[in-house]
Amino acid sequence: MFSRIMTVASVSLLLAITPAMADTEKDKAPSKRFTAERVFDMEYATDPQVSPDGKTLVYVRRSMDRMTDRDTGQLWSIDTATGNHRPLVVSAEGASNPRWSPDGSRLIYATAAAGKPELRVYYPDTGRSHPLAQFLQAPSQPAWSPDGKFIAFSMFVPGETPSFAKAPATPEGGKWSDPVRVYDRLQFRFDGAGYLKDGTTQIFVLPVDGGTPRQVTFEDNDLGGPAWLGNGTLLVSGNLAEDADLDPVESELYAVSLADLSISPLTSRDGPDYGPVVSPDGKTVAYRGFDDKVLSYQQDNLYLMNADGSDTREIAADFPGSIGQTLWAPDGKSLLVLSEDHGVLSLFRIDLNGRATKLVTDIGGASIGRPYADGSFSVSGGKKPVLAYTAGFAGRPSEVAFAGIDGKGAKVATALNEDILPYLEMARVEELKVPSSHDGLEIEAWVALPPDFKADGSFPMIMEIHGGPYAMYGPYFASEIQRFAAEGYVTVWTNPRGSTGYGEEFALAIDRAYPGNDYYDLMSVVDELVKRNYVSEDRLFVTGGSGGGILTAWIVTKTDRFAAAASVKPVINWMTMALSADIAQFVRRHWIREDPWSNPEAFLERSPIRYVDKVTTPTLMMVGEEDFRTPTWEAEQFYTGLKMNGVDTALIRIPGSPHYIAARPSRLIAKTDNIMGWFARYDPAKKEKDAAE
Repeated sequence: MFSRIMTVASVSLLLAITPAMADTEKDKAPSKRFTAERVFDMEYATDPQVSPDGKTLVYVRRSMDRMTDRDTGQLWSIDTATGNHRPLVVSAEGASNPRWSPDGSRLIYATAAAGKPELRVYYPDTGRSHPLAQFLQAPSQPAWSPDGKFIAFSMFVPGETPSFAKAPATPEGGKWSDPVRVYDRLQFRFDGAGYLKDGTTQIFVLPVDGGTPRQVTFEDNDLGGPAWLGNGTLLVSGNLAEDADLDPVESELYAVSLADLSISPLTSRDGPDYGPVVSPDGKTVAYRGFDDKVLSYQQDNLYLMNADGSDTREIAADFPGSIGQTLWAPDGKSLLVLSEDHGVLSLFRIDLNGRATKLVTDIGGASIGRPYADGSFSVSGGKKPVLAYTAGFAGRPSEVAFAGIDGKGAKVATALNEDILPYLEMARVEELKVPSSHDGLEIEAWVALPPDFKADGSFPMIMEIHGGPYAMYGPYFASEIQRFAAEGYVTVWTNPRGSTGYGEEFALAIDRAYPGNDYYDLMSVVDELVKRNYVSEDRLFVTGGSGGGILTAWIVTKTDRFAAAASVKPVINWMTMALSADIAQFVRRHWIREDPWSNPEAFLERSPIRYVDKVTTPTLMMVGEEDFRTPTWEAEQFYTGLKMNGVDTALIRIPGSPHYIAARPSRLIAKTDNIMGWFARYDPAKKEKDAAE
């Protein structure tokens, strides 16, 4: 039986032989459609950092390496006056996280050498760089001191592995089993990191001229996010409570004195406090957080306090969105805040009285696989400050753009895919706004129409559902969407209730009610496409990952209107999720707010596994083999239940993959093309065509 299951999983990887791929083999001329191989041609911009004088912009130019199957970043620079665009740091190991020194004379960035992590300082006047130190662990979150003499960063410090016995020595030449592994913390594994080594993340400082990192915190729990308060104090965030694992959202801000390494709390409320940014005059600290009401979703608010922690106050309490990336304006009279805004990211100026003004919108596009809103910004100093940001588009991946501090004079400075995209037949994207059949709530959606689209009711449809579920899709380029459209699918994605970017009330409509009425939101969008004659009622397909995976599984327990479904990295059983996922305590404490051993029904009533006997739709299951967010056994439970009930199914396990399957280009291709291969198997139109032939 076990070998038979493995065979099914292996064969399912070969399901997808799509029309565009077959045509490429027969014809000498390359297809003008967005074929699978085109994923390797895509480039996109992330992390734009403008110099303090506003004259130079450095960003991470990301591309897909065909030989190593990696998404790799290099540093490029742009002269903001002339538009001159050239490589700055190009390394086989890649480069990322560039940060300018306060005077703009140097740039620090992260890279690696011979597989070892490095922080390097680059000197623009000479074009040379040097490593700061030899690191055994990867440093992260580097921050310059105001005088430009030191770098603060966070880094993992190994601890003593717990043990209850001493194993006898292996005899010389012997081949014994690896020693046992002992874990004694609630969170003993994490997605993307695997099984966690014993130890904590602590704060270090290092002279910019190089040397030995100096550890400045020695706590039993993690600390991170260092920010300088003058040249002698660091602000950091973390939860130093003894039972920190039991309260996964809690954190406080602490001040660390570099003179004597004393650490003092600056906040004390029940709820997270993090992301400190110090005003230009050093007198005021802005930070993010909220009063924890123990809900599944709570928006970040914006707070100010004096440098000593006194006079804590919230500003912009009536701001409708969640507070994202935050920076001080150079004059210290306002804050620049990135916030999700009805499908897009917008940049706002919030003055110290809490008044908000929108400066720039359509920031994003840095999620290359699916159309999530993902982007960032930076701001220069000087008399005419410059904003730099990732610009998002429906028809191309993210570019670098810049504008004045008032948002005016915006200019897109890159065209990273002009060598490819103008010569391809790309999908056209339309926006939809549909009232939900449940209660009339307006639901925003976007639809990608194939190049040969006609509203004749003949086209197949794929509904692609986002994860989170507290996340937001938008009108952004996405390789997965373009692949579906290139193969002739009308592809729709939407923000049902529970999505972020539409206010806290909209998001909390699924609190302790997920999945639930969001089902009607999704079906209302499908109904609208059928009504418009965009798609065939008989050729409907549905897929989604993570939160979209559970919704896909939930949908097939409630309706048989889809010809086939593909549930990717889903939650299938909230009880096993609350007892074995890397975020188990959050699921138990904030999501379900019950104990699985005392109230199992609270977990099962919203679990697709409870209703697996209702499913008749052929349903593919897919999950990464190293996924600890929605572990493999989630997908496997539904797969096994479907098999036991005689429903067509297959299980695809992605070797080496954590929750983020699309981290490697080949996995992104395997994901989309196997989904389409599964759908093709159950497409009534294709069955009729095959029968006729």
